[in-house]
Amino acid sequence: MTMGYSTTLRNAQMDAITTTVGNAGKLRIYDGTRPATGGTVTNLLAEFTPLGTPFAPASVSGVLSPTLPAATTGVAAGTATWGRLVTSAGTFVADYSAGTSGTDIVMNTTTISIGVAVSVTSWTQTCGNP
Repeated sequence: MTMGYSTTLRNAQMDAITTTVGNAGKLRIYDGTRPATGGTVTNLLAEFTPLGTPFAPASVSGVLSPTLPAATTGVAAGTATWGRLVTSAGTFVADYSAGTSGTDIVMNTTTISIGVAVSVTSWTQTCGNP
């Protein structure tokens, strides 16, 4: 059986991410293949911190649109492929795909270099119905 959720429930599911992240969460960008959800990370290329407080405004129609973080600089060289959202204490919240288009987290570049600026240009998560 395929389930369908009300907009109210979909918004609540997305807003729970904002609650879980809390204040001053972090977005960490990595290279390589994304591990199983919450699994061992690959090479850290950049870290956006702190994220917005709150992390995101209330969801609309099941879409969470986090406040875009300020630009940061690369801490290692590599090709960005995925990101991990964590609390300010580093506790896992969610994993996302990252790239320059067609991904959860859209960045200005996926070629990260030490000390070179990198930014998130778009970031959304949708809780949809099948």
